[in-house]
Amino acid sequence: QVQLVESGGGLVQPGGSLRLSCAASGSIFSINDMGWYRQAPGKQRELVAVITITSGGSTNYADSVKGRFTISRDNAKNTVYLQMNSLKPEDTAVYYCHSKIQQRWLGLVRDYWGQGTQVTVSL
Repeated sequence: QVQLVESGGGLVQPGGSLRLSCAASGSIFSINDMGWYRQAPGKQRELVAVITITSGGSTNYADSVKGRFTISRDNAKNTVYLQMNSLKPEDTAVYYCHSKIQQRWLGLVRDYWGQGTQVTVSL
């Protein structure tokens, strides 16, 4: 069994910063990548940022957050972080941690999701 536990959401004023964390735990053989998605009310869930774990730590960002958000990882802790700076009201959403995890050698790589953490950017 695998769990992704997020923390760090909250209320912040426009221009402010927040840091999200997501820790993976449980029966894990390897982690392919970890990332963040978000879903605003009435909108589809969208990719925010993703970082590979098994190969080099390459990153990919949504155009809307490039230059403002930074994703990073701590492989020893199976943890991924999302540093969010210069936050805008349109960043308001529930942020979900996502990971592609293999639980055993030669096992399938499956998708796992966290429970979500609310980020609200408002005066």
